[in-house]
Amino acid sequence: MIRVRNFILISLIIILGFSPIVDTAQAQEPVVHAVLFYSPTCGHCAQIIENVLPELDRQYGSQLVIYGVNTYSESGSALFASYVELFNVPDDRQAVPTLVVGDQVLLGSSEIPDLFPGIIEEGLKNGGIDWPAIAGLIEDMESSPEGTTEETQTIVHEMTVQEKFKSDLAGNILSVIVLVGMIVSLIITGVNLTKDPDTDKKGAPEWLIPLLSVIGIGIAGYLAYVELNQVEAVCGPVGNCNTVQQSEYATLFGILPIGVMGVMGYLVIIILWLARLLDLPGYTRILNLGLFGITLFGLLFSIYLTFLEPFVIGATCIWCLSSAVIMTILFLLAAGKLNDPI
Repeated sequence: MIRVRNFILISLIIILGFSPIVDTAQAQEPVVHAVLFYSPTCGHCAQIIENVLPELDRQYGSQLVIYGVNTYSESGSALFASYVELFNVPDDRQAVPTLVVGDQVLLGSSEIPDLFPGIIEEGLKNGGIDWPAIAGLIEDMESSPEGTTEETQTIVHEMTVQEKFKSDLAGNILSVIVLVGMIVSLIITGVNLTKDPDTDKKGAPEWLIPLLSVIGIGIAGYLAYVELNQVEAVCGPVGNCNTVQQSEYATLFGILPIGVMGVMGYLVIIILWLARLLDLPGYTRILNLGLFGITLFGLLFSIYLTFLEPFVIGATCIWCLSSAVIMTILFLLAAGKLNDPI
């Protein structure tokens, strides 16, 4: 039987309240024990719990016991820190879902389904696998009763904005600072556009737009690679970009990865900028408006995504913030082009 605490286990608990009667020989069957670290905002975690673990539960039954640890909870966060210390986990692998089986660690929605079944088979042949030696694990299991599907749904839904914000405090504070900066830039630009243009004011260098767009393509391209291949991103000392990339908000309508969308947006900006250089009669104004429109959309979408990070997802992606800052500057540059002579 698979035991999981504080998460929605769709179809994992098929029948509640029934315990099969086993004889002495069955009681001595080898058992594989594992610990699953997850977060309720992690899309890859949901994929593992909803699609992978139920099948393993049906196949191995009582010979497979998994204890779920919600890293958003205080006790879960402490256990995750103990796991990181025990296995000396590098920064780029400190993410969820993480499955610990004995002295082996599986990370992500690729490693777990690919490698876990083989580890189970090998463990059962060798007499089972005991719980990993994570400090505080046994005490946590003893103090935490198993939850039913209904109970875990309630716990997930009751997570407060404050709890999410505190889960990545430094990164989320940075997100708020960037968010405020974007909103202020939008407001100031809107006010300035209602005033008479200052024709004597010198504009920014033309090369800034393609330069920033190329940098933006590099960032968005890397995020697209992470999202499409479901690999772990390299994160800096601030934020938890893997939690963001594994959330349901990493794709638009569950289909288009946000990174791919970003690459497309930056490419459109470069194309419009190049078209402006052709100085086509009667089209300069249209191209300037097009450049302003695409950067305005990019800014508004960046504001939306940046808001989600601290207040909905509870984690910040430094790559995403970098792209948001770039898009804000591009918006300001495009707004300045609206006053260029036609």
